[in-house]
Amino acid sequence: MPRLKNIDPATDTGAGADLLNGPLKEKQINIFKGLAAHPSVLEGYMGWAGASKGGALTAAECEVVQLLAAEKFHCAYCTAAHTMIAAGTGFNEEDCANIRRRISSDPKTQALINFTAEALDTIGNVSDETLAAFMDAGYNTEAAIEVTAGISVMTFTSYYNHINNTVVDLPEPATV
Repeated sequence: MPRLKNIDPATDTGAGADLLNGPLKEKQINIFKGLAAHPSVLEGYMGWAGASKGGALTAAECEVVQLLAAEKFHCAYCTAAHTMIAAGTGFNEEDCANIRRRISSDPKTQALINFTAEALDTIGNVSDETLAAFMDAGYNTEAAIEVTAGISVMTFTSYYNHINNTVVDLPEPATV
């Protein structure tokens, strides 16, 4: 049960309900119902989350970052959400579980996993060797910035979900 106020888009009024019944009409999930209690933060989150996907990483690569961060932050809600989103980019349940385990048979994906995992584990203090391997795999400065931005998005949502005790209203992924 959530510990903070949530907005019910069917009965509540105001800016938060307007967001849920407007741009989020097709995404009336529990995290957004909770964040709608502070509409300007929800709007800022939506802008930042969208901007963090600037195009240097593919949609699937963005989900690699999100899955790794969700696992690192032990966020059941984010893990469920990003497993579902990753399925839309071509990953299956086993792929998602392997990413969360920090393994991939694809060398480029493994370089992304290694870079993201080290950034998560060291609070951004990635070694020269890991950064070089990331770049050698075909990534660039913009991709490194998008990994950092993706981690920041996941940091916010994970912390919020832990504080709120957001109820998972999405299919639960396999445990790893």
